[in-house]
Amino acid sequence: MKFEHIYQFFQDPPPVYLNKELAVCYILSVLLRGDSYGTELIGQLEREFPIYRLSDTVLYSALKFLEDEGVITGYWKKVEGRGRPRRMYQILAEWRHQAQDLARLWHEYIGQGNGASGRRSHALETGHTG
Repeated sequence: MKFEHIYQFFQDPPPVYLNKELAVCYILSVLLRGDSYGTELIGQLEREFPIYRLSDTVLYSALKFLEDEGVITGYWKKVEGRGRPRRMYQILAEWRHQAQDLARLWHEYIGQGNGASGRRSHALETGHTG
């Protein structure tokens, strides 16, 4: 190992996999903007927050939790450009307020430097860019 490897790690950190708690809050933050389906949730996370990843296992565990709790409901829909129908998810109206509160936790989490931009900007601020 060399010091440049340490700086490189902080400049371009490896992906961080969401746990179920974070996944629930992330999913709700997306569903507040509109209905979505599983693979779209994963892809959107990687596009919007490149440092994060969401495994299929954690995603579907979080979706099942939200469905079992009566927070979201699923329905089948043919999505343009996709082969088979997708299971779309939406937040039930009576849960929107609590969903907003949980989504806020996600936004606070990523806003506290836990996201890719926070880590990279810190490396740039300290002048250690590799």
